[in-house]
Amino acid sequence: MLYWTLVFLVIAVIAAIFGFTGIYAAAAGIAKILFFIFVVLLIISLVAGAFRRGPPVA
Repeated sequence: MLYWTLVFLVIAVIAAIFGFTGIYAAAAGIAKILFFIFVVLLIISLVAGAFRRGPPVA
């Protein structure tokens, strides 16, 4: 998932350099959506991992 976010980010940057506004907007939008999905999945994973662990052993 992170791979595709980076791919669309690179496409957006290249399109912005050459001035292709339609392609730039579409690629940037897709990269933004994938980024937020990735962040939400990261937070869910961290919360699930915190609940999965047992109490600390002294």
